Amino acid sequence: MSRTKLTEQEIQSSLDALNASAASPWKVIEGKLHKEFQFKDFNEAFGFMARAALVAESMDHHPEWFNVYRTVRVDLATHDAGGITELDFSLAGRMETIAG
Repeated sequence: MSRTKLTEQEIQSSLDALNASAASPWKVIEGKLHKEFQFKDFNEAFGFMARAALVAESMDHHPEWFNVYRTVRVDLATHDAGGITELDFSLAGRMETIAG
């Protein structure tokens, strides 16, 4: 998986593909892929974070995220590349699968 910063056109194309199968849209905010996941309750939100953490660790790519009760806010960017890469879209896709 490439850790090379994507162009604006590549980001938009990848964003369109990701959102085609997402329950709610991902956006680019302040140079990062952004989404807020909503779950039934805290237990479900925390379970999502635990499963996503295992995937992120296996990819050696770690999200910026924040949890309050049933909401998990996620921001993805590849810091050493200075922006959004294929790796961010890959992790976003895996998170979509986990959130199911």
